[in-house]
Amino acid sequence: MNRRGFLAVAAGAAFSASQMSAARLPIRKGILISMLPKDLSLQDGMQAAVDAGFQDIECQTVSDPNRAEEIKTASEKTGLRIHSVMNMAHWTYPLNSPDPAVVKKSMDGLETSLRNAHFWGAETVLLVPAVVGPKYSYYADAWTRSQKQIRTILPLAEDLKVIIAIEEVWNKFLLSPPEHVRYVDEFNSPWLKAYFDVGNVVFYGYPQDWIRTLGNRIAKVHLKDFRYHDNKTEWVQLREGDIDWKEVHAAFADIGYHGTATVELEGGNAAYLKDVSRRVDSIFDGA
Repeated sequence: MNRRGFLAVAAGAAFSASQMSAARLPIRKGILISMLPKDLSLQDGMQAAVDAGFQDIECQTVSDPNRAEEIKTASEKTGLRIHSVMNMAHWTYPLNSPDPAVVKKSMDGLETSLRNAHFWGAETVLLVPAVVGPKYSYYADAWTRSQKQIRTILPLAEDLKVIIAIEEVWNKFLLSPPEHVRYVDEFNSPWLKAYFDVGNVVFYGYPQDWIRTLGNRIAKVHLKDFRYHDNKTEWVQLREGDIDWKEVHAAFADIGYHGTATVELEGGNAAYLKDVSRRVDSIFDGA
């Protein structure tokens, strides 16, 4: 091969590599139920999400059977698949509380969430496993107490075929990727995985680092953006914060993630949902 031919081949290879790195991620686009337009009925709100380009929705724990049925019906009629349930009891009633009554309320909420997920056909329940602080317990206790409770409910998760996905949040717990990995791996169960929130780690880490470290432990993803400036923290619209979305795109491509990424932002009208959807498309496209 002469020099010209070599350069042509090299240029083509470089172009192909760049095209591969910028390929659209095979991730489904999800929205929180709380983001749906408040001036619309549930079904019309879900339809607005579908019209904006969303494929999946994450619902919240529902104890009223009639409301649960309403949500299921609206999902079926619009085709907006319920993929996950956000457990709503874990902040007010942490699993690591020293008060048995508080723990019972937390476990009851988690059980309801698992049964919601099974009823709706969702694959996961999001769980914040513990809240570290003087009101509850120290770090080591939070670890052991929360794991003890989760282990007692894992058989139900397996029976219902619903994954409990542990999310990292600003709860002063699971503060690094290796810790999150260790916490999940110690259960040694396919029904206990990680729920990774891209925005939650920006204040003290890099999402791409967490993604590559957690790897195939990630069952679901939350998308939001974050900005830190002048000693102030601020949640902002997608692609307007400090997150390097190209690096995030590359990290998800590296681990082969192909589940759902749910936007976790304030709600708005139909036009707002379309704008959010376009921003998610840009992220998935590696723009």
